[in-house]
Amino acid sequence: MTTMRTILAVVLAAALAAPIQAAAQEAYKIGAIFSITGPGSSLGIPERDTALMLEGEINAKGGIKGPDGKMRPLKIVIYDDASDETKAVLAAKKLIDEDKVTAIVGTTLSGTSLAILDTVQKAEVPLVSCAAAIKIVEPVAERKWVFKTPQSDFLIVGVLVDYFKAKGFEKVGWLNVDYAFGQLGWIEFEKAMQKAGLQIVANEKFGQKDVDMTAQLTRVKAANPQAVVVWSIPPSASIATKNYADLGIKAPLFQSHGVGNKMYIQLAGPGANGVVFPAGKLLVAEHLSDNDPQKAVLLAYAKDFEAKYGSRNTFGGHAWDAIKLVAGAMERAGTDRAKGRAAIETTRNFVGITGVFDFSPTDHNGLDRRAVTMIQIVDGQWRPAR
Repeated sequence: MTTMRTILAVVLAAALAAPIQAAAQEAYKIGAIFSITGPGSSLGIPERDTALMLEGEINAKGGIKGPDGKMRPLKIVIYDDASDETKAVLAAKKLIDEDKVTAIVGTTLSGTSLAILDTVQKAEVPLVSCAAAIKIVEPVAERKWVFKTPQSDFLIVGVLVDYFKAKGFEKVGWLNVDYAFGQLGWIEFEKAMQKAGLQIVANEKFGQKDVDMTAQLTRVKAANPQAVVVWSIPPSASIATKNYADLGIKAPLFQSHGVGNKMYIQLAGPGANGVVFPAGKLLVAEHLSDNDPQKAVLLAYAKDFEAKYGSRNTFGGHAWDAIKLVAGAMERAGTDRAKGRAAIETTRNFVGITGVFDFSPTDHNGLDRRAVTMIQIVDGQWRPAR
């Protein structure tokens, strides 16, 4: 009888302890929306891969230590928006209403990020976007719950236009993809060129799914520019580069930060050689000075990512920054969305892949020009531009 009572006591104690143990192991959930398919896939795939890599790394160390001192596993719930704004909105609603995530990272593209702003703002869920457009986070008074990790287009454009001035390029031709990324890039470029006293001699557009830009580039060539800018992402950015080479245009070709991956080079072929573009430091991390605060972080991420997935790219870095920022907020705020938002907003001196972030109530991007460098493609490889 004593033995039976002992067994029953052990079973009862285990049953009573089970809910407590289960609760202690309940995962912290982050939602993610990436363009894993569709025109933005060359950006979204490395973002997804980085998210999975980080999830594994964090959980291998025991998970995230919350404000109560307990360790919890991290679960990143990932959806593919197929580079489509409607699908992005549906994914955001599912993450909020069904998956009950604490915060969302993504989306990949400026258009899809802008599309979900109303959803996350009304639900009061923190969003850390992986897209570039400044409108995603400004005006800040209307974007209380929204942050982003890529350099804003005005930062990128500002460095690019300064480079033109330094090289003596006074007449520049422009082509942009005709959706949010290209349209908003054009707005910032036009303002920066006017401020610098430089002239835009041609302004052309092309569709996201266009397969030939020869007609637009022929008109640009006729304007006799000293330099030409194409503002897009692969595959259209690569197609425009091939068309540019086929037309024998002698003026140097510049691209946006949207070409910061090897897919651009692979699709563009030999025409990519000599192309210059502004981007973050990840692509040229080995060439940084040893006292650069980002160098160690960049090299570590590049080593880990390349071991699992191949060539590094700036877009995976945007996801790394976003997830790390949210995970850091969870350490301070747990699953409380409002406290998590405040934790992100008060993050200072966070050394990320894109740059060193200093967020504030008036700055939800947290970067300055130190996060941008000029890069040139030489023999299919990235090198610091001279």
